[in-house]
Formats: sequence, C-alpha cells, structure tokens
Amino acid sequence: MSSFQMIVGHTLGKEEACRRLQQKLAAVRQAYGQHVSQLNEAWEDHVLRFSFRTVGMNVSGTITVDDSQVSLVAILPVAAMMFRGLIEQRIRQELGDLLA
Repeated sequence: MSSFQMIVGHTLGKEEACRRLQQKLAAVRQAYGQHVSQLNEAWEDHVLRFSFRTVGMNVSGTITVDDSQVSLVAILPVAAMMFRGLIEQRIRQELGDLLA
C-alpha cells in the first residue's frame, strides 16, 4: 500500500464545501456504483473517512474540510501506483472545479 496527499484551496467556508462534496459523492455513487463495492463513507464533523473496492483493489482515505482548504489522503494498493499520476490529476481537477 502507498499513499498520496493533496490540498485544494477554496473560499467557500466549511459548510458549503462539505455540502458540495456530499452532493458530488452522491453523483459519483450514481454514475460509478456498478464498478465499486464495499463502499463505506462516514462523516464526522468535517472529516470524511472512506473506503471501497474497485477492480479487485481496496482504496481508503480521508477528506478533511477546513475553512479555506480541502485535504485528501488516499491509500492505494501497489498495483494502482502505476496510475497514481493520472489518479491525482483527475482528483485535483474534479476538486478544483467543485470548490471553485
């Protein structure tokens, strides 16, 4: 297992950023639910702990929402590391668009 981290800034405040993330997660579940199993999401205050299984691999991590930034820490299996750059780029783009 290997992890990566990223921080994306925003000017929305905690509550609005959380609301947008929750809406986005619902849309992602709807769009990609057939490719994901064992999906677990647990919000505690402004921290989301998540885990899921896709293409035979387990992924987990946390998303922490602060007043001016969202921090993501994800743990990927070694088999997914060859796609790490692509994964990070896509997540950064999606979060940037969501929090703009």
